[in-house]
Amino acid sequence: MTERASQRVLTGITTSGTPHLGNYVGAIRPAIKASLEPGVESFFFLADYHALIKCDDPARIERSRLEIAATWLAAGLDTDRVTFYRQSDIPETPELTWLLTCVTAKGQMNRAHAYKAATDANLAIGEDIDANINMGLYSYPILMAADIVLFNAHRVPVGRDQVQHIEMARDVAQRFNHLFGQGKDIFVLPRAEIEEDVAMLPGLDGRKMSKSYDNTVPLFEGGPKALKEAVARIVTDSLLPGEAKDPDSSALVTIYDAFATADQRTSLRTDLRAGLGWGDAKQRAVELIESHVGPMRARYEELMAHPERVEDALMAGAAKARAVAEPLMREVRQAVGLRKMVAAPSAKSGKAEPGKQALPVFKQYREGDGRFHFKFSAADGTLLLQGGGFAEGRESGLLIKRLKTEGIAALQGALVEVLAPLPQVEAALSALAAQDE
Repeated sequence: MTERASQRVLTGITTSGTPHLGNYVGAIRPAIKASLEPGVESFFFLADYHALIKCDDPARIERSRLEIAATWLAAGLDTDRVTFYRQSDIPETPELTWLLTCVTAKGQMNRAHAYKAATDANLAIGEDIDANINMGLYSYPILMAADIVLFNAHRVPVGRDQVQHIEMARDVAQRFNHLFGQGKDIFVLPRAEIEEDVAMLPGLDGRKMSKSYDNTVPLFEGGPKALKEAVARIVTDSLLPGEAKDPDSSALVTIYDAFATADQRTSLRTDLRAGLGWGDAKQRAVELIESHVGPMRARYEELMAHPERVEDALMAGAAKARAVAEPLMREVRQAVGLRKMVAAPSAKSGKAEPGKQALPVFKQYREGDGRFHFKFSAADGTLLLQGGGFAEGRESGLLIKRLKTEGIAALQGALVEVLAPLPQVEAALSALAAQDE
């Protein structure tokens, strides 16, 4: 059983390329900002399973994972405060993906934007509707749903083009809750969170900044020189210096706004309307962006020179992530019927003392490896919980004490395997607590 945090925020970036300015503005920056809010538990991950849908170059996948991880860390992600991990280090993710696949309607996947875009492109050139479309592309909204609900995220910072996938995750989670929740919600229903001003940063040609459009502004790659060259290629109108310009129709101004204060935004707009040349406006943009990303670039280069530091951070994050994922997956398996097969309780010999009711019982024991364990059985002998692996008996005893006083809430993140339906466990713990009062 998993007790939910007050607010959980989750986001990730697909590891199929080098991070660009759009990734930073649209995902990394708002996610890091959200992680600093009080009462927020944040989960940030490298979506390397998603990368395999479109990329079959192992070297590119490997390089991208390092670059993106180093980018998050250089941008200020505090791994002591958040959970930062690789998707592929969490085996519960593909397991949950399959369980969610089994409750997801095919018709819903037919309406997913990525799949429809691919089929529309095929039809436009006279190809078979499903030519060159793999099942990864078709069903990746379900993998995305598993990424989100595995950690019961409340908020998912995304670009506006990803909102549909969050709505799909809500639908799938709601359907699972209805089918298997027995009146309670196993999964939280997530909501998309968009940074309204610059949720989707335009690229050099005015379209969404994307590696697939080859219209990106580099974040760190190539240093200040590459940044300046990219900004110089941003498409503007042909109006000359001295001629009034419309700032609200320019991709350059939108990119500038992503880093500017309110006063800086007003100043640039005023000057463009007064005739500021596009070349001067681009120079302002370069200086402003560099003032933000320059210090981060130095940290990034240090991490890229020491990939073992990045690896250590990710492995520590995976351990934290699995401490959350494993208890939830025990609950999910229990809910769908993938339960332990336990022996029927054996008949008890002898008679109970007159007037004394049989009670559930905890039994502690020590294995051959020297570690301490316990079992919790119902009054009829049915095994309900099995836990342990503690270095000291005191740790086992403290957990048993918490279970007696807090009930099933104490199962959150604990080294306990649930072997019976939660209502049965809850009733047995309540009976034991009532006897102790």
